Amino acid sequence: MNQEARLPRNGKEGALYGAIICTLTVLLMTSLNIILAAGELNAAVALTILKSLPIIWVIVMIIEPVLIGRIAEKLVGKFTEPTDSFNAKILFRILFTVLGMSVSMTLIGDMVGNGFSSEIFSRFLGNWPRNFLIALIAESLVIQPIARLAMVKLHAAQDKRSQAVQM
Repeated sequence: MNQEARLPRNGKEGALYGAIICTLTVLLMTSLNIILAAGELNAAVALTILKSLPIIWVIVMIIEPVLIGRIAEKLVGKFTEPTDSFNAKILFRILFTVLGMSVSMTLIGDMVGNGFSSEIFSRFLGNWPRNFLIALIAESLVIQPIARLAMVKLHAAQDKRSQAVQM
């Protein structure tokens, strides 16, 4: 999978790929959860979203590659064979990553927004299934394809540049 044009080929590309995915997901899920908690979108809610986005983004950019991404990769290895298709491996990776991130960020996001209380776990039971389903659909149909398209465009530009240098 490392030579696949739709995936990052090195650490810098991996950081870009992860940043695209995390940024789009954080924008969607943070905005959605804050709007649903407030019950409406107004200037105060928009300001709360803008204040929360950098905090949540940093948390996600740390948790995903350090913990959840590694666990997801191991699970993909357990549930797929080397001969399985790119799409099968990507779908498993999305499923396991979204599962882990939705659980952790539903809890962490609630703590960031509401502080730590015993109500976190009761709210979790109502919020997590919604967060998981929305994130899974968004990642599968919109966010991951955008990130893979960015990698294809980046690799095409790199290949074009290297061919021009060789001539």
